[in-house]
Amino acid sequence: MQKFTRVRAPAAPLPLANVDTDMIIPARYMKALTKDGLGRHLFQELRYAEDGRERPDFILNHPICRAAQILIADRNFACGSSREHAAWALTDFGIRCIIAPSFGDIFAGNARKNGLLLIRLPDAICEGLRRDVERSQYAPIEVDLEMQTIRLVSGETLAFAIDPDDRRVLLEGLDDIGRTLRHNDAIARFEEGC
Repeated sequence: MQKFTRVRAPAAPLPLANVDTDMIIPARYMKALTKDGLGRHLFQELRYAEDGRERPDFILNHPICRAAQILIADRNFACGSSREHAAWALTDFGIRCIIAPSFGDIFAGNARKNGLLLIRLPDAICEGLRRDVERSQYAPIEVDLEMQTIRLVSGETLAFAIDPDDRRVLLEGLDDIGRTLRHNDAIARFEEGC
C-alpha cells in the first residue's frame, strides 16, 4: 500500500449528501478480478450521459479536477453496501484523501485498508472548503498527515484529528497483511511452541 504523508493537489468539491457506494461504483462494473481500471467507472452515472459522453457539468470532468487527489464531499459519504470496490475505484482514479462531515462505517474501514485518508470536519467547514476551492479555480491545496493540517491557497491552515492507529497505518503504508507481518517474530515463536 502506498504511504500517505502529504498530498498537494487540486481538490474536487462534491456537494452531495448520502452518496452511496453504488453511486461511487455501480455493481455492473464489479465483475473484474483486479482493482485496475475501476477508476474509469467512478461515479459512472454522474460523469457520463447514457450515450457514454462526458457530462461537462460534473466536477471530475472539469479539466483541472481530472487530476484531483482530494475530494471534498458532504454528509454520509459512501453509505450503503459494503463493497470494497468503492475504495478501489476512488484510488484507481487517483483520489488519496476525502474530506467530509461523515462517512459510511464499512467504507471507512475499506478506505483505510486501501490507503485513503478520510478527514472528518463539521458541515460548515466542508461547505466553506468547497466554496474556497471553487473560488480559487481549483488551485491545489495541501493535506499533511504528519502535521494533521490542511493548507489552503489563501495560506490558511486547518487542523484535523484522526484516529492514531489509522494515522500510523497510513503513514507507514500498511495494509492488513503488512500490519500482521509486523508481528512475524511473535507468530513464529507461537508456531514453534505448538
